[in-house]
Amino acid sequence: MESSNAHALESRRELKTRQKAWARSFARTLASANISPNIISTFSVVFSIAALSAFAMAHSSQNSLILILAAAGIQLRLLCNMMDGMVAIEFKKKTATGDLYNEVPDRIADAIIILGAGLYCQSHDQGMSLAWANIFLATMTAYIRTLGASLGHGHRFLGPMAKQHRMASLTAVALIEAFVKCDAIYIGLWIMLAGLIVTVIRRLTDLAQFLKETK
Repeated sequence: MESSNAHALESRRELKTRQKAWARSFARTLASANISPNIISTFSVVFSIAALSAFAMAHSSQNSLILILAAAGIQLRLLCNMMDGMVAIEFKKKTATGDLYNEVPDRIADAIIILGAGLYCQSHDQGMSLAWANIFLATMTAYIRTLGASLGHGHRFLGPMAKQHRMASLTAVALIEAFVKCDAIYIGLWIMLAGLIVTVIRRLTDLAQFLKETK
């Protein structure tokens, strides 16, 4: 059990928000209600679907204010991502399948939210292509991280476009676009693509250097 907890701690990214009183209080409430961290992880997918739906509705209705709901869905997805780990580790609710629920819903939620941004930008020639490229590269960043962990390098959350950066940027551009129609989301997808390319290269280079040094 101790080695399992050590692995869980090692695989978590540093988040200052976890130390906030409101976050600990909310996590304690969820734990006291005996809500499984796996259920919380699953709800991150539910909120990502809500974000995708809002992106799609904003595009079809031409009502950019609906993008506020997309931004809210993204942030609620991130809240679930934080709460599942806190409930599992800080409040001793970790399950045998916790590692699966910690990773798989994350990849699904990432893809759904980025796809939503692509749907909003589908009127642009490269809108959907950008979304699919970002989905692929976002998945690659997670793959390289977990591969590094399997090779003894630990979980290295190198940026500049790690998950929290992707979601923060999409939240920001969704809110900008909600009030000022200026192709902010389309531009944001291009910025994300550039950042993800750098992130993939950084993570691969970092892992390759580790393997060379330990050979």
